[in-house]
Amino acid sequence: MQLKEASFYTAEGSALRCSLCPHNCLISDDKTGICGIRSNRGGILYSENYGRITSLAMDPIEKKPLYHFYPGSQILSIGTMGCNLKCPYCQNWSISQNNSASSSYRKPEEIIAIAVDNNSSAIAYTYSEPVVWYEYVYDTSSLAQERGIKNVMVTNGFINEKPLLKILPLIDAMNIDLKCYDESNYKKIHKGGLEPVKESIRIAHENGCLVEVTTLIVTGLNDNFSEMMDTAEFIASVDKRIPWHISRYHPSYKYNEPATNVEFMLDVYEAASGILDFVYTGNLHSISTGSDTVCPGCSNTVISRSGYHTVIKDLKEGRCGNCGYDLGVRA
Repeated sequence: MQLKEASFYTAEGSALRCSLCPHNCLISDDKTGICGIRSNRGGILYSENYGRITSLAMDPIEKKPLYHFYPGSQILSIGTMGCNLKCPYCQNWSISQNNSASSSYRKPEEIIAIAVDNNSSAIAYTYSEPVVWYEYVYDTSSLAQERGIKNVMVTNGFINEKPLLKILPLIDAMNIDLKCYDESNYKKIHKGGLEPVKESIRIAHENGCLVEVTTLIVTGLNDNFSEMMDTAEFIASVDKRIPWHISRYHPSYKYNEPATNVEFMLDVYEAASGILDFVYTGNLHSISTGSDTVCPGCSNTVISRSGYHTVIKDLKEGRCGNCGYDLGVRA
């Protein structure tokens, strides 16, 4: 374990104000912020998860999920413990909500070496929340960029503007979770906020980062048709070409409501496809609807997918090979 002085904090008496994310925690000596990771030790704020790898694997890029960023490729995926939200249905709660999870220390240089050894052209900071691993993600991304390796964040987007703008020049793509489109539920259920996430989506897209958005449709929480349409309209207000992944929830952690109704998901998919160019469904393993990339201009199937098996059929420099429509795909 290596402690690393954290970025983005100021002293307020004997306490420290962390300004990494919108919680803006005021942290007393020997205490941590809401994330459980950033701690005040004698007037210095430290990141306690720097280099503590809990998960490391080569994954299909589609698993992130990213469908418009080098489709069909494999990506080195790494993660650690900690999160600044408290979703009761978290699929990775054993590391996101467990700061004593088993880990091994890896220097940023070691991650780059692993990526090179595995012929990975990109590194994904994923599994748990990379925002609370900010210093390590920044250091590793810097080295990766120097070596020509691309960087991906799979994040809840709950980050303040200043740290987001600092790291964005290093990040090539983001999948941002938009948990729901109800401010009260964002605060009550997820212990976060809707507006900062919306701003992260806007800022990342405006700064040239390839952005895809994921919404897990959770039974009894956001499985509301009107709310889903509001989400689609918001994404379209940023750019209707931003892919929206609607994913099926299954009971996990502290939340035991039944899995998402499939017919409801398909209704959302159909309606949202009239608002956005690209809507994809996830966790519907027996249903192929919403897997392929279909050109909005001519209905040509440009990329076909079955599970994580991806076939590029008619893509030319990010455009439809048939009609030339700009799909916003980087390949």
